[in-house]
Amino acid sequence: MNKPVWPSSRRAFLSTLALGSAAFMTPALFAEELARTPRLTEGPFYPDQLPLDTDNDLLVINDSITPAVGEITHLGGKVLDASGSPIKNAVIEIWQVDNRGVYIHSADSARRQRDANFQGFGRFTTGSTGEYYFRTIKPVPYTGRTPHIHVKVKKGGRELLTTQIFINGHPQNNRDGVFRGIRDPLDRQRVLVDFRPVKDSKIGELSASFDIVVGLTPAHLDDDR
Repeated sequence: MNKPVWPSSRRAFLSTLALGSAAFMTPALFAEELARTPRLTEGPFYPDQLPLDTDNDLLVINDSITPAVGEITHLGGKVLDASGSPIKNAVIEIWQVDNRGVYIHSADSARRQRDANFQGFGRFTTGSTGEYYFRTIKPVPYTGRTPHIHVKVKKGGRELLTTQIFINGHPQNNRDGVFRGIRDPLDRQRVLVDFRPVKDSKIGELSASFDIVVGLTPAHLDDDR
């Protein structure tokens, strides 16, 4: 079960999230199917051993009072099908490097010292509105890669999508092999995300909105019953 974790400025975050999802609330847009979020590589560092804490707050592990280092980011959005309808009971997983550029995967953390206070991986299950939320850090670059967050969507034990989120306007994007591998310019836009300052935050928090559009089969639809 997800712990109820919300940003310090809940109203500011929800306002940002609503703006990011506004396009999906326009009936005229449902005349045609929504463009699906492009699939991207899982990469070699999906956790080989999950952390003891796998909730949606990656900044604090269990009852620790010491938070992870990094720019606090409130990441949220909706999981939708191609018709624009929200998908409930979808499990969203994210994983990323810590502020030092280290994954929680043993092949990476065994070679370099990682931030022991950063969870590195989190999960969230959507409700009837299809919304998800994570508290994490703004992604940082590491050797060979531009900043990014890995995202996986599952439903009923089936994987629906694996993709990555990139920082809109980051200078390293166009030198990144994964990002450059997205040939369609529109697909590139679909994985670029703005990391905006949270209004009135006294600690420099950021918000990021990323809606995910996946295709569903009859088998996936049966999972709601």
